Amino acid sequence: MTSTPIADLWPTLPGADTRPEAAYRLLQAAVESFAERGFHATTTRDIATAAGMSPAALYIHYQSKAALLAEISQAGHTATLALVRAAAAGDGGPAQRMRRMVEQFTAWHARARTVGRVVNYELHALPEDAYAVVAALRLDIEREVSALIEAGAAAGEFEVAEVRTAARAVTSLGIDVSRWYTERSSETPEELGRRYGDLVLRMLGARV
Repeated sequence: MTSTPIADLWPTLPGADTRPEAAYRLLQAAVESFAERGFHATTTRDIATAAGMSPAALYIHYQSKAALLAEISQAGHTATLALVRAAAAGDGGPAQRMRRMVEQFTAWHARARTVGRVVNYELHALPEDAYAVVAALRLDIEREVSALIEAGAAAGEFEVAEVRTAARAVTSLGIDVSRWYTERSSETPEELGRRYGDLVLRMLGARV
């Protein structure tokens, strides 16, 4: 179900290099369980069994399934923010950078679709303190996209009536890919990214 292993997301988080292999197995099992059943319908036994461990062993690494969701959500959003920042700071004019950002953002949500479904559609289940961390990351992502749209408008490359609404529309397109994309989809993640890049530039009234 998951084409991007959950461990690939962890280099951005504190303590990643000392994390035991069992913790990664639990995280991978949690992602797949949450995506298949939803957070509330998933039990700690479901997660432990999928990881090949006993329910008691889960608590050696995590206090609860909510702690698992919090770490998955923070890691997914941290990785996405890094991708968006790198694309926004790259070479070229605003339209070029926007195309690159959308292509990479879309492809990421297709490749890591199971993680994407969990981090974007189980937000309501996060504990309050974890939600605050993730909400701040989401706001940073929106700000990066908004700043690039503003730069494009200032350069005469975009024609946008309301920047914040446009930024949310741009990110929503890519995020939704994780909801419907499967290994049976007719386009590769990269092909879909290119199509979405064209679509977003037209949506922003690109003059290039």
